[in-house]
Order: sequence, then C-alpha cells, then structure tokens
Amino acid sequence: MAADSHRVILDTDIGSDVDDAMALALILGTPGFDLVAIHTVYGDTRLRAQVARRYGALSGRDLTVVAGTAEPLSGREVWWAGHEGTLHENLEAETFAPGSAPEDLIERLRSNQGELDVVAIGPLTNLAAALELEPRIVDWIHHLWVMGGWFGADAEPEHNFKSDDVAARAVLTAGIPTTITAIEITRQVSITDPLLQRIRAAGPLGAALGADIEQWWAYWNETWNVPHDPVAVLTLARPDLFTVSERGRVAIGADGLSTFTPDPTGTVRIVTELDAPAVAEEITARIVAAGR
Repeated sequence: MAADSHRVILDTDIGSDVDDAMALALILGTPGFDLVAIHTVYGDTRLRAQVARRYGALSGRDLTVVAGTAEPLSGREVWWAGHEGTLHENLEAETFAPGSAPEDLIERLRSNQGELDVVAIGPLTNLAAALELEPRIVDWIHHLWVMGGWFGADAEPEHNFKSDDVAARAVLTAGIPTTITAIEITRQVSITDPLLQRIRAAGPLGAALGADIEQWWAYWNETWNVPHDPVAVLTLARPDLFTVSERGRVAIGADGLSTFTPDPTGTVRIVTELDAPAVAEEITARIVAAGR
C-alpha cells in the first residue's frame, strides 16, 4: 500500500455526541483510507450499529458493522443522552453483521498482522475484552489511535476513560503503539455555523449529519460543538497538522484520571499541539467530500 494509505477499524460509541458520526464521515471522505470494519461499544451497541450502517448508506457505502460490548468492565452506569438515532427514519431496517466486536477484532487482526490501524473514539471496552481473549493482538495492531483522557496540571477525568477506567488501564498499559488525542487538545477546535452550513449542503449524508449536529447543539443549548473524535482521526490522516510528545507511559486512576510520564521504553505518545484553524477546515472539507 502507498505510504498515505491506511486500513482502518473504527471502534465507536456513535449516536450520542455527534462527533462520532462526524469522525465516520471524515474517514469516508479521506482518500487512501480503507474502512475495514466498524465496531460499536457502550450502551445499546445494536442501535449504534444501525446508526453507523445508516451513515454508510447515506454515503453510498455498504459498511461492515459489528455490535460490541454494551456494559463497561468498570461496572459504571452507561451515560445515555436519549436522542440516539431519533432523527433517522426506519432505523430498525438497518442490518449489521453477526458476531461480537471483540471476536471480530481478533480475527481481523490475526489475518492481517501488522496491517490494521485501530481508531478508538469511545470507551475502550471492546479492545480490553479482545486483549483478555487474545493477548497477542498487542503485536498484531499496526497502531492504535485514541480519543480520550485529559493531561496537564488542571486535568479532570475525561468521559471515555472515566466510563471504563478498567478497560482504559488494560489497553493503554498493554504495550500497543498508541497515539492519544486528549480533550485539552480537541477543545482548541470548534465547529461553528459557517462550517455547519457547508456540511449541510453536502448531499444526503451532509443533510443528515447537519441535522444531528444541530440536535447536539440544542441538547447543550449551544451554537457550536467540539469535534473531539474527528480531531483524533485527523492525527492519522494529517499528522503534519499536529505535534506529538516523545514516547512515554500512561497511568489511569480509579476515576479515569490520566497521567503521562515520558519514558523512552514506553509505547504511548500524546498530541501536544495542533493547528486549530487548519484542523477545523480539514475536518469540514473531508466531511463534505464524503457527502458528495
């Protein structure tokens, strides 16, 4: 494959915060990305799988989607916004692949060792479950790209890591080559009305995504949102827009609080800087490309 080509598995809690759907659209609009499979996680993963399938259909793609683990390993109650999938008519008609996401992940990695990038933009429950079943996937994943955490002196527990701190700890200390984009980075980027209008004009996918974005804005009584997950995906697609740390190790506290310690023997890097205007533009342009 060409140097800028990537075979990707997306692990997502699509349907709550609209940024997961935006991340999926970004992937669909990125030349050189081969989306091998989508795995859903956290809460009603079957509904999330149907939402993912619907976005594939809106872009003219027949996506392979497998529902994953519903309950966090931490036992923490699932946060559910209540609007998941409500703007998509006849969503129950969307079918998805049989099986479970952790087992599907293992088999795809086994058959494509060192070739697949895993992009994880929700709680890390599916990956932790897969690790428990088959520890060798540590060596089979080409690279793991994570949206999660909050690093720095003023850090607080972030949703993805807090929702399943047990899974985050298992995955991020396993030795997998990993790049983490945390919320002190993603919060530097915002999607505002001019960008939303460009997205809404991008065919059926853009219209549906635009409606979901506006629903999310209304949920928080805002007129903008932070595209956390698309920013994380873009670290793979456009690494030139980001600065990353040296190698290190990440520790996850019992409440999901994350800390990073530089260590040349570690396998984790965290994003430390980004070009915020360029990132916002690139996210929008790739979503528009997917819609057209």
